[in-house]
Amino acid sequence: MSEQTVAGMPRINEPAPNFEANSTHGPIKLEDFKGHWVVFFSHPADFTPVCTTEFVAFAKHAGEFEKLGVKLVGLSIDSVYSHIAWVRNIEQNFGVEIPFPVIADLDMKVAQKYGMIHPEAAGTATVRAVFVIDPTLHIRAMIYYPLSNGRSVDEIVRLVTALQTTDAHGRATPENWHPGEKVIVPPPLTTEDAKQRVRAGFEMKDWYFSKTDLK
Repeated sequence: MSEQTVAGMPRINEPAPNFEANSTHGPIKLEDFKGHWVVFFSHPADFTPVCTTEFVAFAKHAGEFEKLGVKLVGLSIDSVYSHIAWVRNIEQNFGVEIPFPVIADLDMKVAQKYGMIHPEAAGTATVRAVFVIDPTLHIRAMIYYPLSNGRSVDEIVRLVTALQTTDAHGRATPENWHPGEKVIVPPPLTTEDAKQRVRAGFEMKDWYFSKTDLK
């Protein structure tokens, strides 16, 4: 797998930048997760209130991610010792155990590879970035939030579910799609395909806009 020295941002459907780093679960590298979906997310700093709410939410959704075959990995540019202290503090104060590794990135090597440092937002902290990485270790989705606003972990669960549905069934998903709802049939690419589409029995608004149930 090629390793990107990223001047800009990683891009969707490209290989995720490889890394080796220390974490609260010991040394880890991206290739440890080959064959699994990964949600790799950064937070600005340990012992901060918005980040704490997000870590609690990720931990509470850990069972849902596990059912989806997803490994969670966190990161900030704090030390392992700071991460351990913060994780223990969350467990003591909120009664929630953090089950996933948190990467210590003091030299910012991993954060730079993934475009997590945005100087205009904060020169020495990672923004709230989320990368959804598929089992072949390609980036499938990216989400960026500012330091001041927490992310929706429900939305990240929904997004992974939608991506897996697209892979399994070759269908797109509409806005705010959830399992059990109709999916979108990709638009026809030729005039003949468009004629066939009209006769295919899909729920149609027009030749280019068709929905169907998953079978």
